[in-house]
Amino acid sequence: ALFQCDHVQYTLVPVSGWQELETAFLEHKDQVKLLVKQDDDLDVPAYDDIFRDEEDEEEEDSENESDGSEPSEKRRRFEEDVIERTMKRRQRREWEARRREILFDYEQYEYHGTSSAMVMFDLAWIMSKDLNDMLWWAIVGLTDQWVQDKITQMKYVTDIGILQRHVSRHNHRNEDEENSLSIDCMRIAFEYDLRLALYQHWSLYESLCNTSYTSASLKLWSVQGQKRLHEFLADMGLPLRQVKQKFNSMDMSLKENLREMIEESANKFGMKDLRVQTFSIHFGFKNKFSASDIVYATVSLMENIEKEGPETTNFIKALDSLSRSNLDKLHQGLDLAKKQLRAIQQTVASCICTNLVISQGPFLYCSLMEGTPDVKLFSKPVSLCLLSKYLLKSFVCSTKNKRCKLLPLVMAAPMDVERGTVIMVGIPPETESSDKKNFFGRAFEKAADSTNSRTLHNHFDMSIIELKTEDRSKFLDALISLLS
Repeated sequence: ALFQCDHVQYTLVPVSGWQELETAFLEHKDQVKLLVKQDDDLDVPAYDDIFRDEEDEEEEDSENESDGSEPSEKRRRFEEDVIERTMKRRQRREWEARRREILFDYEQYEYHGTSSAMVMFDLAWIMSKDLNDMLWWAIVGLTDQWVQDKITQMKYVTDIGILQRHVSRHNHRNEDEENSLSIDCMRIAFEYDLRLALYQHWSLYESLCNTSYTSASLKLWSVQGQKRLHEFLADMGLPLRQVKQKFNSMDMSLKENLREMIEESANKFGMKDLRVQTFSIHFGFKNKFSASDIVYATVSLMENIEKEGPETTNFIKALDSLSRSNLDKLHQGLDLAKKQLRAIQQTVASCICTNLVISQGPFLYCSLMEGTPDVKLFSKPVSLCLLSKYLLKSFVCSTKNKRCKLLPLVMAAPMDVERGTVIMVGIPPETESSDKKNFFGRAFEKAADSTNSRTLHNHFDMSIIELKTEDRSKFLDALISLLS
């Protein structure tokens, strides 16, 4: 959008991993330009500020060792070198202090930090080119991090506050009826909404059954859980006939106070976090979507397993769905998202009921076998990550083993049967105090190196790897040994 504002010609090359990024760079390197001015100071630290050569350290150590010289010669040497050695020690202390400062600055921008969509919106705002559309994309970027559980609740709420100020600035005219925007314009609104996936485009019943939070809290994979769901609906006074039809078709009298009714009953059933701060977008009177609706739809379009052309087709469709002129693609994404959420919940129920989640000591492990329903969907990284996070949440709610509640999860699914590969992901523990940092990327690399396992670390998320099926056993043994 910023390029289009300035009429800058550009080439868009979608890449799914490091290998495609390298290939694309080599193919287009003559076109590649760094988006900074030549004289800009990038503040990139020098090599010597971060690393010290081993030779330097050995030299320092050797100076302290005895070399068998005569005592008088040693004394003279010591007197000559004392100032130099003191200076070296001071320089080393200064270097270590500078290194700590640089590394601290860089650690603020880890993977679980500010979403790139928000960074780009800040850039547009600084350039005075920020539009309502750009603000909405920043909101979708942040919501994606929250839906995929990549950031803490505190980080999410803080960034929501930042975006809320921009929303007020861009959409304040709508509050004045005489000065309202035309019906075709978009309007973004901050609101407290229900933590129920796609409920406004689905039935309330389906949404309750296929939302990770409610499914895990009510333990819907069990007969007792289904009974609790019906008790929950009865407590709200909602007839089954109403909750099982499309949300848009429910009686207006029920929908008016629905959020308050659900929140009140949810508290009685231990679901105290069913209300969430979010944003919604309106296109005229008819079309309203929450930010999480867009996230689920876009991810489903990106990872659609039905082949409809080249690999990049899915990316272009997902990108198009973010434009308000392509509502048909957005609705297609919503339909795919419903299938994805159903598949995830059915797989979670199957894994828990058949005890597929086992403790391997330092972590929990679950492997999907070839032939499992919808297993092809989980060969895609985001779908597998969502499944893993939902499964871990549900397992923590179902197990009575206190130690297992604190363990991370490693999950594997068939990737390519012909090539004999599996895709594996590591998920941090499901604890309230979790900072969402994921250590599995480095652990996977070490386990692969120590066993010569044939792995491919191609994903931008380093906690996702591809692995030869026959190397899985020795890889897991190394991982257990490494993390124990």
